[in-house]
Amino acid sequence: MAESKRSVPAAKRRRMLWIALAFLLPNIIGVLTFTVFPVVFSLLMSFTNWDLTQHNMFKDATPRFVGLDNYVELISGDKFLRFFGNTLFFMMSIPVGIMLSLMAAILLSKNVRAGGGRPYAWLLATAVLVASCAVLAAVGLGKTGMTILLVSTAACILLAGVTGGLTFYRTLFYTPHFVGGVATFILWKKLYGKDSGPVNAALQPVLDVVGSTANATPVLFTVLAWLGVTLLLSVLALGLRRLRIMWTDGDLGSSAAVLPVILMLIPVAASVLWRFAEPYRPVLVGGTGLVLAYHFIYAWKASEKFPAPHRNEGFGNGLVLSMLLMAGQFILLGLLAAAGNTPGMAADGGLEAPSWLNDTRFAKPALMIMGIWGAVGSNSMLLYLAALTNVPGELYEAADIDGASAFQRFWNVTWPQLAPTTFFISVMGVMGGLQGGFEMARVMTEGGPAGATTTLSYFIYQEGFETGRLGYASAVSWALFILVFGVTMFNWKFGNKYVND
Repeated sequence: MAESKRSVPAAKRRRMLWIALAFLLPNIIGVLTFTVFPVVFSLLMSFTNWDLTQHNMFKDATPRFVGLDNYVELISGDKFLRFFGNTLFFMMSIPVGIMLSLMAAILLSKNVRAGGGRPYAWLLATAVLVASCAVLAAVGLGKTGMTILLVSTAACILLAGVTGGLTFYRTLFYTPHFVGGVATFILWKKLYGKDSGPVNAALQPVLDVVGSTANATPVLFTVLAWLGVTLLLSVLALGLRRLRIMWTDGDLGSSAAVLPVILMLIPVAASVLWRFAEPYRPVLVGGTGLVLAYHFIYAWKASEKFPAPHRNEGFGNGLVLSMLLMAGQFILLGLLAAAGNTPGMAADGGLEAPSWLNDTRFAKPALMIMGIWGAVGSNSMLLYLAALTNVPGELYEAADIDGASAFQRFWNVTWPQLAPTTFFISVMGVMGGLQGGFEMARVMTEGGPAGATTTLSYFIYQEGFETGRLGYASAVSWALFILVFGVTMFNWKFGNKYVND
């Protein structure tokens, strides 16, 4: 082969090279024109005061070089930090989406097909039921008909899945991923309608019952709030205990344990900064301090008894565990705040279904719920399905021989085998979360109310195409690039070790 290559004349090799370049030239031009040039040009723009309202064909002003002024304004101003906080708030739904994707994958890995019978007859009967409920909802039953329609649709999905087996369910779960984003956002905007939306139509009767119960027995909600405090501290203690066991077993290094511990302390810190569950904050802070001190002292005393692992050992497993438990703590914190405030809200005039997309308190949770719904059947579920098929069957056989329960099988066999996949999904989710949020903010809320749903990506659009400040928008874009690049370097540092093991 080498001799035949050397035997080709130099002129012919040059001619073949030029022919190859001619075939590649359209792609090269496309990359240079639509990728390289815009990136370099945006970097140059970030150091200018280019403003479309001042620098255009109708005015004589020209853009001028301003150095780092755009970046100084970005750091010193409140908008960037505020919208960056919104982006981080939306990203708190990532662990919940990962957890639900894993649950969906586990369910979809089992055979649920019903045996015998006439499945098509059941499906036809259920379809007639759904159509009848739709007609009733359209001709005058209103909220009651809409509720019946939703319940009957759920029954239809259940029966179709039981009779159709895994194929139907896997298709159904994956449907939100390839349905057009804008169409989905418009649908959810209708669902969240205050007066005619199905969500409030189904929620208002429940709120009426809760409100009457709160007025009759307010002490019940006080008990529920204290139960929420207990559960939140229990989840924190469980997470710290698990990290301590991983450390004593040599599976978690000291440096690798720092970030997971910080992540599990964020919900309590948020309750102080955002004034959630105000009457219960002293107990939350004090209980957190006691739990943290107990595990720290235990680990310090036991440090001489156990071999010290590598300082970065087990970082991926600890990080994923802390993210999942952090999401659980935030959910409990929200329920705690709701239980503590319900008696007062009910006494002021009853509980009313919120105006989801027009209230600063509910706009972010509304979009997060929609995002979690879409995340359940996303590519994360497919990755988990693939990973579940690669778990060695002999590990489950050994667990059965040892008498392990279903939870023990999952925690000691399934979860460790899925840890590399979970780490990869978590890192990619964070990278996507930093760049996401534009479409849903644009279609559903236009960044409102009062900027409550404006993310960094939508902020770039506002500054660049609504206000015309192209220089400042470019600076925000490059700040976002630095954040994503940092996560990419994090994945490069730890991803190969924990994803490819």
